[in-house]
Amino acid sequence: MLNVPSQSFPAPRSQQRVAAGGRSKVPLKQGRSLMDWIRLTKSGKDLTGLKGRLIDVTEEELKKHNKKSDCWICIRGFVYNVSPYMEYHPGGEDELMRAAGSDGTDLFDQVHRWVNYESMLKECLVGRMAVKPTLSKDYHEEKKVLNGILPKSQVTDTLAKEGPSSLSFDWFQTDTVVTIVIYTKQKDINLDSVIVDHQDDSFRAETIIKDYSYLIHLGLSHEIQEDFSVRVTENVGKVEIILKKKENTFWKSLGQSLESHNSFIPKEERGLFYRKCQLISKKDITHDTKLFGLMLPPSTHLQVPTGQHVYLKLTITGTEIVKPYTPVSESLLSEAQEPVLSNNKCIYFLIKIYPAGLFTPQLDHLQIGDNISVSNPEGSFQKSQMEELEDLFLLAAGTGFTPMVKILNFALTSISSLRKVKLMFYNKTEDDIIWRSQLENLAFKDKSWSVEDEERPLFVTAG
Repeated sequence: MLNVPSQSFPAPRSQQRVAAGGRSKVPLKQGRSLMDWIRLTKSGKDLTGLKGRLIDVTEEELKKHNKKSDCWICIRGFVYNVSPYMEYHPGGEDELMRAAGSDGTDLFDQVHRWVNYESMLKECLVGRMAVKPTLSKDYHEEKKVLNGILPKSQVTDTLAKEGPSSLSFDWFQTDTVVTIVIYTKQKDINLDSVIVDHQDDSFRAETIIKDYSYLIHLGLSHEIQEDFSVRVTENVGKVEIILKKKENTFWKSLGQSLESHNSFIPKEERGLFYRKCQLISKKDITHDTKLFGLMLPPSTHLQVPTGQHVYLKLTITGTEIVKPYTPVSESLLSEAQEPVLSNNKCIYFLIKIYPAGLFTPQLDHLQIGDNISVSNPEGSFQKSQMEELEDLFLLAAGTGFTPMVKILNFALTSISSLRKVKLMFYNKTEDDIIWRSQLENLAFKDKSWSVEDEERPLFVTAG
């Protein structure tokens, strides 16, 4: 059995766990698909009942609109009339009614925080709440920083108990480089924990510390070159980001603070950050599954940790559509004879194309060189949860095989206590089995492995 705590992979809030918290998709009536909803929002029909007016909504007014035929919901300070959306909601009307006439932000975050509701419901916008929901000071107050030290007043009692009690950053320069140093005081920090993006005039460095996010967000005072490097000293938890100056100019300051700069908050409250990546390859793997290769921008450092995923975002007929996917392990790429680029600048995804779907056909129609937005990694799975495993039992189906490969590789190479591993891999037909030859080669090369081919599932065992 798999001796991992109940919050293990996939995480409870992950979209890879379809029915997390008892929520599941419900059958929609004919003509009530996502594309049908998009068509309705583009039709010019008044979906708010206010004839295009935006109003300030009091709590008392919000509470009055709590019926299916008249349902208003507040999400992050904005109020939407979701009655027209009821029949289009994949989770069913009852799920929406849980937040009827109230603030549904927490419920929304628990179920599908990744959904771009602003785009999906923009034609249903009623207005703002007259009294904004109370948020932490990190969202609104300008940060007062002395030598990069985060004031204790900005770290709540909860964070002090559950996360690092203090964080700080500093910077220094030579004639050619600027080095930003983040002091986390955490020994389990590694390159997976740091995400850096430089876009236009915005420099963003996010460090993930357990379930929290520490953000440096600046408008740099001078221009830098596209490429930079990130180093982590794990035994002391020090992160170094080395930026190359475009000109050998002395910087009087690092730059101007941007939104949420020097803030330390729970990761789930940070929100998703996207960068545009370029499609560089597309290869058939099975009759309906393809391998997509995406190139990260040269000014991005991003590595997806084991057991986590990212979201891909496309704009389809004016609406942003988002879907979660797990990058493919490099061990499978080598067998697929795909070029693996150095410096972790390329991410590969194994994606099944659904001809009647909304997202994957559009993805499949992209041409080499086209852009697609990729989010920061998501998920709460930690490799430390597997450190003392003796027996590991993995279940996978179809493209759900991809997250299991990273876990499998980690288990076989890093867990000394492991005695037995079993992977049960379900497929509809033999033609649907992804990388079957690679699994059989693995069994052939190592006598401790075996492959049992039954009518539907493919079993791979080791031990």
